[in-house]
Amino acid sequence: MTRITSALGLAALSAALMVGLTPAAASAHDERTTRTLDGTGSVPTYRTEGPTLLVCKADRADFESRIAAFPAELKAANLALWTACQAGGFRHLQAAVDAITLPGTIVKVLPGLYLEEPSLVAPTADCADERFAGRKSVMYGYAILEYADQERCPHLQNLVAIMGKKGVQIEGTGADPKDVVFDAQFKKLNTIRADRADGVYFRNLTAQKSQFNAIYIIETDGFVIDKSVGRWNDEYGFLTFATDHGLYTDCEGYGNGDSGVYPGAASDINKQRGYVVPRYAIEIRNCYSHHNALGYSGTAGDSVWVHDNRFEENSTGISTDSAFPDHPGMPQNHSKFEHNIIADNNVDYYGYTRDGTCKKPFEQRGYESGVVCNTVGVPVGGGVINPGGNYNIWRDNYVYGNNYAGFITSWVPGFVRNDTGFAQQFDTSHHNRYYGNSMGVTPEGRAAPNGLDFWWDGQGVHNCWRNPTSTSGSYPEALPVCGDDDLAGIGTTRWIGEPAGTLKMYTCANYSISEQRIPVDCDWFGASGLQRIEVKWALGEAIVLVLLLIGLVLRRLRGSLLATAGLAVTAVGLGLGVVGAQEMGSPLNAVGLALVGAGFVGVALGLRHRGTRALGSLTLLIALFALLGAVDRGLVMIPYIPVSPALVRVLLEAVWIPWAMIAVLVVRRPTVGVPAEGEPDPLPA
Repeated sequence: MTRITSALGLAALSAALMVGLTPAAASAHDERTTRTLDGTGSVPTYRTEGPTLLVCKADRADFESRIAAFPAELKAANLALWTACQAGGFRHLQAAVDAITLPGTIVKVLPGLYLEEPSLVAPTADCADERFAGRKSVMYGYAILEYADQERCPHLQNLVAIMGKKGVQIEGTGADPKDVVFDAQFKKLNTIRADRADGVYFRNLTAQKSQFNAIYIIETDGFVIDKSVGRWNDEYGFLTFATDHGLYTDCEGYGNGDSGVYPGAASDINKQRGYVVPRYAIEIRNCYSHHNALGYSGTAGDSVWVHDNRFEENSTGISTDSAFPDHPGMPQNHSKFEHNIIADNNVDYYGYTRDGTCKKPFEQRGYESGVVCNTVGVPVGGGVINPGGNYNIWRDNYVYGNNYAGFITSWVPGFVRNDTGFAQQFDTSHHNRYYGNSMGVTPEGRAAPNGLDFWWDGQGVHNCWRNPTSTSGSYPEALPVCGDDDLAGIGTTRWIGEPAGTLKMYTCANYSISEQRIPVDCDWFGASGLQRIEVKWALGEAIVLVLLLIGLVLRRLRGSLLATAGLAVTAVGLGLGVVGAQEMGSPLNAVGLALVGAGFVGVALGLRHRGTRALGSLTLLIALFALLGAVDRGLVMIPYIPVSPALVRVLLEAVWIPWAMIAVLVVRRPTVGVPAEGEPDPLPA
């Protein structure tokens, strides 16, 4: 209990959060400053006609072995394409891309393994990495290149680079996406990069083994990722950044150190709107993202419609957030998640950080054998984590079998993303709505409980929950209820999170893969019982308060049955609070607060009766806010107050503790015939 052992400590932490003392936030990824798209593009459609280029390898025996099991018609079509490709095609995708002169060109890639060897040659002097030494990413060490640099040096970071070409369609001609594989062998940041490539369409292929992203689409208005696989990358399977009119469909991502799909910094088209929006910037449907650190992540993933997907067997299923700096479109807003399966996200990959596997060179880590190196800290067993999102809808999803919690919602002050304006410290985690999600049950009706259905730190304006069919409880136990008109009902207006919840998020955010730092007192990473920071805090608070109350009873209130009873009731309440802190969602938290409030009333009345009126009045105030906290936590969240009763109580305790300590240690000496304060009155003559 050395970190925080009193209410004074937690109050100091709350103050520290407000002035910007926080664990250093690592960027989700570093990228150049991007331009704002004008939104005049459109989602491209799959084409079967148009100017066409062919890409294939020259080994006939290898090619025939790859197509041997194809259906007869598809096999015959590929054989015909191979013959044509030998006569007038290309051996590398990059060569075909460089040969494109007409917008809307189709590039057909025949089954094979494409290592793109010409892209691996040493860079020329004007593209040497040393030239960009002053622009290195602090976290990752790679050079942050402007568009002109990428265009001039396309293979400094990319195996295949599609720069500024419009309407390019790249499709594999195999029976399965894994028949056409582009492999960066961990020698490049990105396996395939599409940059300012409006209308780009990827179909029926696999990209893998990059130091960062399998397929990276940036600053592009109009794209599709269709029936494609992104696997075994240090960070992302599919990453799109500063994009609009995008579609992910029937994709698969696995074995990635961040997420399988990442629609980050999507076009912020709805930032000035309320609950109703005319369109979404990106649609993600029918995708399967599994065995990653995260199934889905989206820092500043604005206006994304995510539906009918499966996010299963990751560490955490989904994260959409405002928790990292230097991403356009902050804070994240207006995404809709519906009809998804978010299940069994309990895979713990942190052992590979602990044992040093993730310190090895990329090619030695064993990604193909199931190793994943979590580049961000997320809870093992999390269904959805939503730190700092606004106006998000979570509707009709199946969320089950997540051992930690189904949904986690929390505050992100602006300084975490390097925004120091006063108003920006309170501009996240508002207007999120949770409608009719099936919690702890499979689509077939089989029970598969989450560890906890909903965890919320209590911060935000008009967040609400409707018909959650909760089976495993929530934290807090009482959640604001949505109205029937798809708007928040009588909701809360809380600008600062619950002290215990804020402390927990502060602690858990301190993960760093580069420093092999895993917070030992955060249950996201396996801490349990007294190891957990919130349990340490509850126990420390209980010990400090009980010791001071004992001192007051012995030194100031001896013989007061009311104060002695108050001490006993408070001790029981604080004990229940410690037990409740170990069991998220337990009603013991509210019961414990009610007993603490009742016990403090007894002590307060005893103090006032013995003449210590000022300290007694402060004690009575603490009792009042403890009782309000019990109602707020266990019965109904009190509307229209800017901070929780718990925060007021903690701040009052921060004053009460030193005051009570002085009252215990300093007792006035009695004058002749006058009893000392805290001693019983003399018997009458």
